[in-house]
Amino acid sequence: MDRLSLEQLNPSIYVGLRLSGLQAGPKEAHYLHSLKLSYQQSLLRSASSNDKSDSEAKPSMGQLALYLLALRANCEFVGSRKGDRLVSQLKGFLETEKRAIGHNHKGHPHTSYYQYGLSILALCLHRKRVHDSVVGKLLYAIEHEQHPDLSVDTTAMAGLAFSCLEVSNLNLNQRDRIALAIQRVQERILRAQTPEGHFGNVYSTPLALQFLMTSLKPTEKQGTACLKAKAALLDSLQHKAFQNPLVISQLLPVLNQKSYVALISPNCQAPKVILETVKETPSQTQVPEVIHVTLKVPSIFPPYKHSISVLDGSSLEDVLKKAQEHGRFRYGTQASLSGPYLTSVMGKKAEGPEYWQLLRAPNIPLLQGIADYRPRDGETIELRLVRW
Repeated sequence: MDRLSLEQLNPSIYVGLRLSGLQAGPKEAHYLHSLKLSYQQSLLRSASSNDKSDSEAKPSMGQLALYLLALRANCEFVGSRKGDRLVSQLKGFLETEKRAIGHNHKGHPHTSYYQYGLSILALCLHRKRVHDSVVGKLLYAIEHEQHPDLSVDTTAMAGLAFSCLEVSNLNLNQRDRIALAIQRVQERILRAQTPEGHFGNVYSTPLALQFLMTSLKPTEKQGTACLKAKAALLDSLQHKAFQNPLVISQLLPVLNQKSYVALISPNCQAPKVILETVKETPSQTQVPEVIHVTLKVPSIFPPYKHSISVLDGSSLEDVLKKAQEHGRFRYGTQASLSGPYLTSVMGKKAEGPEYWQLLRAPNIPLLQGIADYRPRDGETIELRLVRW
């Protein structure tokens, strides 16, 4: 919350705190005020901008959806002309994505099914109905399981959206399909549980647990799976696995036995424990060791491979910056609420269904982004251009 630059503002942080058993006192109110100023200014720029391609003029679909969750977490319903503009813009995003998917369901959203489900959830929490055809695209994706884009966290987000729609009775014509889809999501998430207890991986588990906790009649199998997953999460917490603010904000509600669906009727008067800043005891200054990380890019010609020296504890983003300083290597990123992600390497942009995958040799996909992953001495990191 102390990072109040526009690039760092993240509605998910506010939502996570409001759904936890903690409160940050005046900082919480100040953060919400900063969020409102930022998003209102963005909407004003969007309204006055004639350039529809100006991505800086307005928040992305996912950012706008999370902002609506933040308002609901403060027991606010969108209303007035400004609120109507927010709703209209988010519904417009969904219509655009619906057309991109296509009537035959062969296309892909410009963003992702994760943001698609999140947007339906956000509108549902504010009691705003979306057209059956919009919900139908998400239902079809879950029913047919043909999309590689449907990871565990994406599936869980779709499940949260369906759970909200079922409780709110906003799309009565699709009630039976929604109920079946919720069952399918439950089955798919339970199948994805690892021997360690995670659903998919450690970072998709919080959202999966949020969804499973919305079940009104959990089976014994589901209850056992949730207990195992919670134990795995607590073990991961002990090993400091959670550093990314977006993932932490998804974890906090789980630790308080809540989910995003609770924002249908949030309790803003519930007593909470005041969160105090922990002052770390200063330790003796130690000079970090220098480690060597090999960076390779086989997706270009000629292929790139170089050993980069950085301080121990440096992020993968630090490695990329150091490589760029050496010359020849170039990269581009785009900011997101989960941190920066690669958009181009050596001038080669990821376009359409392409993206730059991060792997640790020999062939292990990284679960964290470039700002969160910390390579170890001697590791080889590969940047590979792949398709969905």
